[in-house]
This record gives sequence, structure tokens and C-alpha cells, in this order.
Amino acid sequence: MCVDYRDLNKVKIKNKYPFSQIDDLFDQLAGSSVFSKIDLRIDLMNSVFKDYLDQFVIVFIDNILVYYASEEDQARYLRRVLETLRQHQLYAKFSKCEFWLKSISFLGHG
Repeated sequence: MCVDYRDLNKVKIKNKYPFSQIDDLFDQLAGSSVFSKIDLRIDLMNSVFKDYLDQFVIVFIDNILVYYASEEDQARYLRRVLETLRQHQLYAKFSKCEFWLKSISFLGHG
């Protein structure tokens, strides 16, 4: 699959964190079995979550995927993400958020 972001990039604010390749994002999830998806009300810059990227967070446009290797990790990582959102006064669309999912089918994969 090939995604052309050129038109989107023309209207987006440039930031030093480019969009990740979808295959790289799925490789990053290897070994994870529990997921939470947070849909933000505003556009989110990857820089807000720079300390967590490639560890347990993927940010794609205005969506955050928090992934865990085990259910024991879920509360700790999810708490960090939610505290970061609060610190930056970012708000999620609660009706679109999903927590403790057991598959990644909502991403259109798997």
C-alpha cells in the first residue's frame, strides 16, 4: 500500500517528526497484545510524546495508540499518556476512545 501525503503536508504545520511508514508502525507493535486508542479533539504534534515514541506510543495525525506487551504494563503506560495529555491541556473525544483492546483490527490491519 502506498499513501501520498503531499496534499496533506501542504496544509499541515511542519514538524520535525515526519509521518512513519505504516509497515514500520506495525513492526513496532510486534509482541504487544493489549492496546488503547485515544482520539484527540485537536491536531497533536509528535513532540508532545517524544519521550514515549518507539517505546509504547504511536502518534498518527490526531490519534494515539498506546501498546503494551502485557496487561500488567497497561495501567502504567496508559496513566503516563493520560497525564501527558492533561499537562498539555489536550482533550480526547471520549466517545471515540477504546481501551484495553485485544486486537489491532481497528487500524485496518490484522
